[in-house]
Amino acid sequence: MLSILIVNWNTRELLLACLHSIFHFPPSRPFEVIVVDNASKDGSAAAVAEAFPQVELIESDKNTGYARGNNLAFSRAKGDWLLTLNPDTEVCEATLDKAVEVLGRNPGCGALGARQIGPHGDVQRSVRGFPSLRGIVGDLTGISEALPRSEFGSYQLPDFDYDTEGPAPQPMGTFLLFRRSALEAVGDPRSPFDESFPIFFNEVDLLYRMAQAGWPAMYSPAVVIRHRGGESTKQVRKSMIWESHRSLGRFFRKHYRTPLNAPLLWLLQFGLSLAAWVRAKGYDAGFRA
Repeated sequence: MLSILIVNWNTRELLLACLHSIFHFPPSRPFEVIVVDNASKDGSAAAVAEAFPQVELIESDKNTGYARGNNLAFSRAKGDWLLTLNPDTEVCEATLDKAVEVLGRNPGCGALGARQIGPHGDVQRSVRGFPSLRGIVGDLTGISEALPRSEFGSYQLPDFDYDTEGPAPQPMGTFLLFRRSALEAVGDPRSPFDESFPIFFNEVDLLYRMAQAGWPAMYSPAVVIRHRGGESTKQVRKSMIWESHRSLGRFFRKHYRTPLNAPLLWLLQFGLSLAAWVRAKGYDAGFRA
């Protein structure tokens, strides 16, 4: 069975279009759709209940964030294949069958990312490397574009080939198909996301843990979705800027911290906070459940 898991916050019309695409182009195998609505104020939950009664709807009494919302969905999911799908996406004909087929014939991979087509037909950059100090410096300074094959280009991956199927360190969480057995290798598949990353870097953390356990991710251009991009986070942009920078610092401290480099990581967090202050034009507390 394929479990399709969607976490929604205030994107009613996009969510309805996403669900319509799933049922218009359903997979040939048994499937279920689980929607977690994070206390939307735009009538999202009621609209889903009315238009798609076959969807399992979980209504949260508050905005729990993306990681906890996904964990709620995973706790109900029955499938051996588990797809996290953003509500601002639409699947195309054969997308869901092709995704399972591709990941199924690559038994050494634990997750799959898709080719993402933007509103104007552009192929979106949807694959990154895992964060590293040089990679972040390359991103912040623009060196990554000048030296794409160096360590400075290892985060943004400006030379990634979006026309070729193959390894992909970190496909973005917009569309991620997981193999249940891979999730079992790194913890409880009913709660795979670390909720200390409430909005950002939760899928990066999960994919990193999976890769460390021998379950790397991959990308296929044959699996195609349409993606609007960031429609929930745009509503609270200042908070999300701060949350993304803080979460990057958390990732470094969780996975790379040693007694010797701890001061350097706190210095990195200071630099990230300064960058957030500049980008957001002031301070914000970030996400609070």
